Parts: sequence; C-alpha cells; structure tokens
Amino acid sequence: MTFLTLQTHQRAEVRVHDLDAGETTVVFSSTERFVEAPNWHPGGEWLVLNVEGGLVRLRADGTSPLQTIAVPEPLVLNNDHVISPDGEHLLVSARDGQLYRIPWRGGVASRITERRDPALRFKYYLHGVSRDGQTLAAIGGGLDASGTWVTNVYTLPAAGGPHTQLTDDAFADDGCDFSADGEAIWFNSERAGEYPGHAQLFRMGIDGSGLQRMTHDDRVNWFPHPSPDGRHVLYLSYPAGTTGHPPNLDVELRLIDLSSRDDRLIDSFLGGQGTTNVPGWSPDGRRVAYVAYPMTQALAEGRGGDHR
Repeated sequence: MTFLTLQTHQRAEVRVHDLDAGETTVVFSSTERFVEAPNWHPGGEWLVLNVEGGLVRLRADGTSPLQTIAVPEPLVLNNDHVISPDGEHLLVSARDGQLYRIPWRGGVASRITERRDPALRFKYYLHGVSRDGQTLAAIGGGLDASGTWVTNVYTLPAAGGPHTQLTDDAFADDGCDFSADGEAIWFNSERAGEYPGHAQLFRMGIDGSGLQRMTHDDRVNWFPHPSPDGRHVLYLSYPAGTTGHPPNLDVELRLIDLSSRDDRLIDSFLGGQGTTNVPGWSPDGRRVAYVAYPMTQALAEGRGGDHR
C-alpha cells in the first residue's frame, strides 16, 4: 500500500494562522513525516493529523512531539476525518470505503456505515460533522449503471443508519462541510466548470435545496470549511487548469467573509492534497491549522529531521 511521501529537499509544515493578529506560526516541521489534514480538538489543546494510514496528536502550540493514536489493525485510514463535538471520538474514513468511530485516545473501532453491493465499489469520504454531533457530511463515490465513477454529497447519522443523498448527477463533487448554524452544506463541484477540473464552491440547504454558487473565478477551488463562529469560510485554491486535488502545486489558502462577501488571501505556498482536506478551525473560529510542503535546500544540506 502506497502513501504520499516528502520529496528530497522538502518538508511538511503544520501552520496555524491567527485571523485577529494576521500572523502565521509554524508549530511543527519535518523532513521525514508526511503529515496531513489537521483537525482541531474541541478542547482547543490538540491537533489531529493523518500520517501513513494512521493518526497522530500534536499540541496546537507546538510544544509536543507527535503522539501516535492507536488505530486498530487491519484498519488503514485515508486523510478524511473529523472529531465529534464532545471531543470523545475520532470519526474517520478508511481505505475500505467505510466510516468508523474510534475513541479519542485510540482503541477499538466501530463501523458507522452500512456496507453496499461490492460491485458498485462504493466508498465514503468524510468531511464534516454537525455542531450537535448527530449528522455527518460525506462524499460517496461509486459506479453508476454505465460503469462510470461518480461522486455525490450525502448526509448520514453519526450513530449509524441509512444515508441521504443530496446531489444526484454526473458532476464531480467533493469537500462537503456544514455551516455553523447547521442549516447549509458547502461543497466544491465541477457543475459550473468552464473546463475539465474547474471546481468552484457551492452552498445548499441540508435537504439539497437552494443550490448557490459561491465563487466565480478561473481558479480551481476545493475544500470549503465554514468557521465555528459563522463568520468565515476557508478554502484551498489551485491554479487554473488543475485537475483534482493533487499535491505539490503552488496553492492559495483563501478566506470568504460571510458578512461582506469579501474574499482574501491568507497564505500561498507549495501544497494541495493534505493541506486542508478536513476542518482545521480552532473551536473559537479565530485560528486555523493547515499543512504546507515547501522545498528547502538548506534542510537537505544537513539540517534535516523534525523541528519545532
């Protein structure tokens, strides 16, 4: 089984941006570990990241090394995961296409999703959990009647049970997450694309009604994450012409102000896949965690390893 790895002269940096101060801090840096997709624990102290099919904890202020979270074998995770609002469980997507619940400290995993016909090759990719912890937002991908892979937006009970399909079309959809008030779901989609891969951001009601396009530009926009305080939406923006959400491109982290609808740049760096696949907001909505993957000649010349 293969996982993304760092290239020669490259490092992974976990960055925290403070919206009030306008400052960005590197809280973890490594030339050895390809860390991905940070969540912020509701308690405010910890970040959770994916590493090579498993999970690790890191103090949000960078004062600890990575701490492994016990994921039961043979479960192998992808980098789509969230944390229950009470902080007691990690809700994760596995490479077998199912969603699972794992205790915050690690341990026995319980399956959330119902298995489907194996011939459909259906898989779930988890991106959001409602503020009350009752409902999950996930992308479901599988084969249609013609054998074509299609993706759509779904909600499903966090306690397990049948899913509800919110979109039903041939457009590529991804990155679904709940608004702070739980009344809407944001996601990226190619349904308005001007060229193949041209994803933009959309918002719809939690019943799939009232679809609205929220970005209108030539760039390729992915992974919208509404802030817990309802003031902003963070998203990842790729250069025009990008297909999918690959790693190692010059990307922008951007912020939409939901009051003014202003859209501004937060940071630009080498990144993409792994940067902000999942919600990385602090509980108060004032900070956001993400991962950049810069190339650094100096580290390659003898200063490699883990740094904080």
